[in-house]
Amino acid sequence: MHLIDDLQWRGLLADCTDLRALRERMDQGPITLYCGFDPTGDSLHVGHLMGQLMLRRFQRAGHIPIALAGGATGMIGDPSGKSAERNLLSRDQLLHNVECIKAQLTRLLDFDAPFNPAQLVDNYDWTAPITVLEFLRDVGKHFSLTAMLAKDSVRSRMEAESGISYTEFSYQLLQSYDFYHLRSARHCELQIGGSDQWGNITAGVDFTRRKLGATVYGWTFPLITKADGSKFGKTESGAVWLDPAKTSPYRFYQFFLNTEDAKISEYLRKFTFLTREDIETLEAQQAANPGAREAQRALAREVTTMVHGASAVESAQRASAILFGAELGDIDAATFRDVVGEVPTYPLARNAFDGGSLIDLLLEAKLAPSKSQARKDIESGGVYLNNRRADVSRLVVSDDLLFGRYLLLRKGKKSYAVLDVA
Repeated sequence: MHLIDDLQWRGLLADCTDLRALRERMDQGPITLYCGFDPTGDSLHVGHLMGQLMLRRFQRAGHIPIALAGGATGMIGDPSGKSAERNLLSRDQLLHNVECIKAQLTRLLDFDAPFNPAQLVDNYDWTAPITVLEFLRDVGKHFSLTAMLAKDSVRSRMEAESGISYTEFSYQLLQSYDFYHLRSARHCELQIGGSDQWGNITAGVDFTRRKLGATVYGWTFPLITKADGSKFGKTESGAVWLDPAKTSPYRFYQFFLNTEDAKISEYLRKFTFLTREDIETLEAQQAANPGAREAQRALAREVTTMVHGASAVESAQRASAILFGAELGDIDAATFRDVVGEVPTYPLARNAFDGGSLIDLLLEAKLAPSKSQARKDIESGGVYLNNRRADVSRLVVSDDLLFGRYLLLRKGKKSYAVLDVA
């Protein structure tokens, strides 16, 4: 299947400046393309995955991807999709963020491919040396104020009470210059981005054509949303980050495992490299038995493997199994701490613990309202300590502590609590 046909089947085409011409160009040989990532924070989040995966899809098809870290544009702030002015970051903050993001970009792209290795660039390198007068003369004169004001990202901000600063208004000039520079220096012919970048991308296409007389292309993919239309990648506890120190691999895995049924088909197509045949099989299984959640498991496994590696998936699956009553086995401390973060956790003084009764511990863990109810629950066989059924005579001793400090209690199938003994 032609790459463009595959991308269309996956729902990854929102707009293209000239789809027929781009197809003909790709049929002639490898094309160089780029996608930009502004380092407004020290980690990308799952909302940025689409750009990286698109670059990877092109690379797998033999094309040459460039990941651009916006060390310069990140200092300005893109108004696209924003209702208010961004806070400006210091150069030191930007440098730190760029280094963090570069490391994440290298996870999904192959920089050692023998014929089409990925490239990583920072637009600060070619933007910083330009003087203001040079920029106004060589770049600014090619932009019509009327056309700039017509861009959706600018018009929506101008109509809002907060307005838009000249700084953010000039963002599309900088992004356009990036495309021109990459076409000149690296023969880049295609820029990709989310659908909110359409105005910036088309501005770059026009600018490059005016400056070089060259034909270049722009491609946007749809922004990902949840079933209710809300922003993808947000949870009650905040954004889902690619940095494992900010979002653990377990929680990352859980985020995709909890995908709504209404969105699972879309996410399988857009976030994985599974074949059409494999995805349609999973879709059929999902329709026949949605309770089994085979499609969600496949999605979580595929995406977590790409971002964090196969070992992280295994740890996440072990942690998930614990919350379904599996034996603790050889689970490591880091994985168990992920479990602790998912269930109510209560402190317990060490001098109140050793040799204590299970009845007392159920009260401490808020799993029973009274000693009499705790006793009934235990006698009915519905209470588990460290995922092993316990009886009413059970005394809890220091050997029961997991990693020297934790007790995992469960009542019934789903009521969990952890006691943190200090």
